[in-house]
Amino acid sequence: MAGIAIIGYGYWGPNLVRNFSGLAGASVEWVVDMRTERLEIIKKQYPNTRTTSNLDDALNDPKVTAVVVATPVQYHYVLAKKALEAGKHVLIEKPMTQSSAEAEELVAISKERGLVLMVDHTFLYTGAVRKIKDLITSGEIGDIQYFDSTRINLGLFQPDINVLWDLAPHDISILFYLIQDRPVSVSATGISHTPNGLENVAYLTVNYNTGHIAHFSCSWSSPVKIRKILIGGTKKMIVFDDVEPSEKVKVYDTGYTVKSDEDKRKLLVDYRAGDIYVPKLEQREALAGMASDFVSAIEKGTTPVSDWRVGLEVVKVLEAAQESIKNKGKEVAIKFD
Repeated sequence: MAGIAIIGYGYWGPNLVRNFSGLAGASVEWVVDMRTERLEIIKKQYPNTRTTSNLDDALNDPKVTAVVVATPVQYHYVLAKKALEAGKHVLIEKPMTQSSAEAEELVAISKERGLVLMVDHTFLYTGAVRKIKDLITSGEIGDIQYFDSTRINLGLFQPDINVLWDLAPHDISILFYLIQDRPVSVSATGISHTPNGLENVAYLTVNYNTGHIAHFSCSWSSPVKIRKILIGGTKKMIVFDDVEPSEKVKVYDTGYTVKSDEDKRKLLVDYRAGDIYVPKLEQREALAGMASDFVSAIEKGTTPVSDWRVGLEVVKVLEAAQESIKNKGKEVAIKFD
């Protein structure tokens, strides 16, 4: 039985407590939060779960084998490091840390102590993303040409990170899950309309040496909520609309072929518009799958789908994107191990 301590009972904490509490092989032993009123909610809903505002209470409990960090990102590194040094396996909410240097230090500690270090990129466990992965792996889509993501809404403005750090990790993690190639550089632009100078609208382009490109549009200032990814392949195209209640994934037998005539400056383009179909998706809650993957990694030594590598790579992209924004969209190279 994996004894879990969850740090942070804010926006995402209740979902984590619910899923780990309902998981065979896991028990939520502690919830840690500085706010008394949040702990009172736990006491009423989960009377067998102990609560505290002192992290050491949980870390000193021998029943606790793993810690889940569900706080604002500025606290991820300090809390995760303390848990790892206490000999606990660690799951961190996205993004993993505020810098790649912090992430790499956590990785080093986890390796040295033989502990699981995982990042909660929940979308990798959704039926929609897993189905898209199957379609790409089977070759049905052909070679990927582009990945185009739009994740916009009105709010919630974050006090400590900009819109890319808040929203883009979802789709960057999906990109890395679907496409095995790693990018060579990024370029990004953004603007802040608030006194704290944090960008609330931003655009990120991820560049590859191979024949595809990825683009991300993120905003807290949109009058509508859009969660959509377009994936273009040489054979077919995919639309993933996460706001759509039932038909989240659609596959389009649509494409084009290009030929050049004798005049090299002219192109002959043949367009193909075929059938559209909606594949059946797995209905299991994604967060339950993520929680199960974490516990399995602890008990069986399996490699999580959303392991530390994904978390570190996402942070490296965000870090490079921030540098690019500060330099007015300058292309910034990225190195992956």
